[in-house]
Amino acid sequence: MTTAITTLHGIGTQVAEQLARLGIESVEDMLFHLPLRYEDRTQIKPLGQLSVGETVLIEGTIQAADVRMGRRRSLICMLDDDTGTIMLRFFHFYPSQQEKLRRGTQLRCFAEVRQGYQSLEMVHPQYEHIDSFHSTALIEEHLTPIYPSNSNLNQSVFYGLIKQIFETQEIIDYIPANIRKKFDLLPLKKALILLHQPPPNVTFKTLRTGEHPAQQRLAFEELLAHHLSLYSLRAHARRRKAPSLDNKGQLIQTLLAQLPFKLTAAQERVGAEIAADLRATYPMQRLLQGDVGSGKTIVAAISALQAIESGYQVAVMAPTELLSEQHKRTFTQWLAPLEIELTWLTGSLTKKKRGQVLEKIASGAASLVIGTHALFQKDVEFANLGLVIVDEQHRFGVHQRLALRNKGSQKGLYPHQIIMTATPIPRTLAMTAYADLDTSIIDELPPGRSPVNTVIIPNTRRDEVIARIQSVCEKEGRQAYWVCTLIDESEVLQFQAAEETAEQLRKALPNLRIGLVHGRIKAKEKEQVMLDFKAKQLDLLVATTVIEVGVDVPNASLMIIENPERLGLAQLHQLRGRVGRGSLQSHCVLLYQLPLSEIAATRLSTIRDIHDGFAIAQRDLDIRGPGEVLGTRQKGAMSLRVADLQRDKPLLEEVVKVGKILFKKYPEQCQFLIQRWLKEGLHYGEV
Repeated sequence: MTTAITTLHGIGTQVAEQLARLGIESVEDMLFHLPLRYEDRTQIKPLGQLSVGETVLIEGTIQAADVRMGRRRSLICMLDDDTGTIMLRFFHFYPSQQEKLRRGTQLRCFAEVRQGYQSLEMVHPQYEHIDSFHSTALIEEHLTPIYPSNSNLNQSVFYGLIKQIFETQEIIDYIPANIRKKFDLLPLKKALILLHQPPPNVTFKTLRTGEHPAQQRLAFEELLAHHLSLYSLRAHARRRKAPSLDNKGQLIQTLLAQLPFKLTAAQERVGAEIAADLRATYPMQRLLQGDVGSGKTIVAAISALQAIESGYQVAVMAPTELLSEQHKRTFTQWLAPLEIELTWLTGSLTKKKRGQVLEKIASGAASLVIGTHALFQKDVEFANLGLVIVDEQHRFGVHQRLALRNKGSQKGLYPHQIIMTATPIPRTLAMTAYADLDTSIIDELPPGRSPVNTVIIPNTRRDEVIARIQSVCEKEGRQAYWVCTLIDESEVLQFQAAEETAEQLRKALPNLRIGLVHGRIKAKEKEQVMLDFKAKQLDLLVATTVIEVGVDVPNASLMIIENPERLGLAQLHQLRGRVGRGSLQSHCVLLYQLPLSEIAATRLSTIRDIHDGFAIAQRDLDIRGPGEVLGTRQKGAMSLRVADLQRDKPLLEEVVKVGKILFKKYPEQCQFLIQRWLKEGLHYGEV
């Protein structure tokens, strides 16, 4: 039903323009432009039965009308029926209106009932005059829908269009009748009629919460469309060719033999899953999940060696320069003895140095390229990219990741892709947002790791916290982090706050060696500070949240997070993961500012009580919603019109089942469903 909305009767150029601003360009768009809420004008409520807070339709006769001069001049009308009285109050009125609202006039009014000084009242009700002998004011047959609109379109436009569509257009249900019956789904037309014209007996609560079977039918279809789009992208990706990275694995054996630790069973299992995928002739698309400190990087390094031994290049992309530097150091440490050429590309390189790096990448001399988003700029050309590893993928925009993958397509071959995240994604979200990816989970921490003891302390006890730092660093020979957070995203304010805090701490702790890291420090200087901290030449590191991911200092056993109430659960969990990297018992102090909101208090107590990243991610989903958790507040992200991932979790299992049946038996219907709900969003899952 992609029929243009202008084919309907009564749609002129101006109305069409206003509808287009609301995203309504076709008949189908209008049909799926659902009401925001409903009003019940189907029955007249006796005045003696009114309750404060309800929005109702009433009818009665004006017994008295008078203009009162108070703080604001107002027209007061007392409306009466056989059961009681209510006051109608108008602050904005004109003489002709006052004339029409005189004693003896019969009115039908609709508004919210409020508690006035003397009696119940309605302020500026919608009203119409009625004639007891020839009543022209008909009572509505169904609940009145209120549609999302703008100031140039009144509700009657929507009512007229919907009535016309139901009377003149065919509504196609792309979910076959046999599947609807099996999964107990309402027919589409029945669901839409109920949502645009609900009968009076429908319960307001189920409509308000989105739990009515008609809303659930549409939510099911929308989730199904998203699932099918990812499913079809997965199938599409599998039709593409990729290099088969098959070899004897000598580099991997050499690396494993020289590591100072043994891989966990979970790392070995995930490594084997990836290795099998890399040997395939279609591009691997794998999501690698693991809690903070579970050892994803070594698994990525092993996968990189499989590609390098097969004669291909590997690109590792990180969201920040600091994390890319951390990867550079870690990979260099592991791969230098294997004589593998590694290069680093970020935006802060000098023009000359950048030119040298680009030459190495283009010639294939650099087997492993680590960098930030600078990796997918136009002038970066790979000789033969076989594997792309994207770290903390939710930090990148969809188009950025797609650009990097397309960069590797040469001679009809596409690179394999590993997407790593230390922000565990709840299963319900993974089923929906990452249905095109295979998922591997490292669900085991390396031996010797003990949970970080977390405490919540108000800022009024700041002196005690500073004394604790002195004890930990001076007496116990450990190191500590002090993390500054700011509501304002401004980098200038971030680094000013960090510099001020560092200065205060230097005065309070004159015997400690204190370093500072923030986004404004040059890459070389930042790297030197981090190396000094790792080499125990600094006792305390003051930093902004730039150290959230990737920094590994086993001797650091204490972290102070200032104003933690400003951060989400996932970010707090990531930051806390910077301590507890060794066998030492570690502590995290959440130094909050009073007063604390209820949501912030819930977040902080969750972090204190829970250490499992997946449990934290699930709680984060409950508190903040899927858009925030996935980091999908960006263009091309999964945006839902009717469904709600949190509310509609119970539908997801069946969505997956129906998706498989449709994909196999009704491929044409799949495409129609995807077009109906996603329009141009189809290619975004290709990352």
